[in-house]
Amino acid sequence: MAEISTKPYLLRAIYEWCTDSGFTPYIAVKVDGATTVPMEYVRKGEIILNISFGATSGLKMDNDAIHFRARFNGVSREIYIPVHNVLAIYANENGQGMAFEVTTTAAETPASEAEASPAAPALSAVPSKGVDSPVVDDVAPTTPGGDDEPPKKGGRPTLTRIK
Repeated sequence: MAEISTKPYLLRAIYEWCTDSGFTPYIAVKVDGATTVPMEYVRKGEIILNISFGATSGLKMDNDAIHFRARFNGVSREIYIPVHNVLAIYANENGQGMAFEVTTTAAETPASEAEASPAAPALSAVPSKGVDSPVVDDVAPTTPGGDDEPPKKGGRPTLTRIK
């Protein structure tokens, strides 16, 4: 019998902790052909999404995927993210959460292999002032400036992945 991955259970647990604590849960996602996200907000192959109750409609976090509807600049869009592509989940207010190593995405992994190999979480979600990807929710859909712009001082904490 194939071992069941702990990743979807950890994602749901951190999401529940965020909402119970009054924090806003965000996820960082590696975008590929298996994900359905607004491509205009993808930066460096990644996107950060607000998955709070107020920012989503019909949020469902299964063992295989996270799917919901969300508004981007006032337009409702269907979002589909394979659990395998989730890089991190964290509280936007303080950066606490959990990061995961994603070496191959759901689109690169054969279906039988993706079900058989458990994902190993990496426990490093530390807030920082640097921004790798834009924050996407109906309130703040993009980060001002380009990708070459140096990090801004102050403002909201963001997740920094340490490799």
